[in-house]
Amino acid sequence: MKIFPAALTLTLTAALTLSAAPPPSAAAQDDPRLDALFAELQLNLERARAREVTRHIWRLWTENANAEVSARMADAARAMSRRRFGGALRQLNRVVTLAPDYAEGWNRRATVHYMMGEYERSIADVKKTLQLEPRHFGALSGLGLIYIALEQYAAALAALENALRHNPHLDGVKQNIEFVTRKLYGEPT
Repeated sequence: MKIFPAALTLTLTAALTLSAAPPPSAAAQDDPRLDALFAELQLNLERARAREVTRHIWRLWTENANAEVSARMADAARAMSRRRFGGALRQLNRVVTLAPDYAEGWNRRATVHYMMGEYERSIADVKKTLQLEPRHFGALSGLGLIYIALEQYAAALAALENALRHNPHLDGVKQNIEFVTRKLYGEPT
């Protein structure tokens, strides 16, 4: 088992925490409010406001009008929080079948694959997430973690920097960039 820096653990913990919240019930990655929220993230925000905007984006991403999809997402989140990844995967397999254009279903499944050490499957799901929502800083951050686990540091750096372009307020991503940069270029003198 690989041991990663604290920043990686914090990023993964944040992803699981966000995954544990049951989804609301209306829109998804195509919600028109997202554009304004992403524009606000580009401003020099105070930490509390940046966290609030980030949480709002996550809430919009997790929304889905399909009651069965919402229920399965909630079941998957509970299974993930209990580290029952097989059960979470079964729920999320059904979610992506029921709602193939729902980016957060793919992103959550990518997270489960990552937690199970199934990196290639996780990468495939991240790519689908990004096809549906190119600004998905959570998926990009996760992709960076996958590439770190695979010791593909240049690819990790690219993914992490892309996440930061969409949300420059992600302290864990900044720490992961520092870690990857040290791996690529050595310790600073």
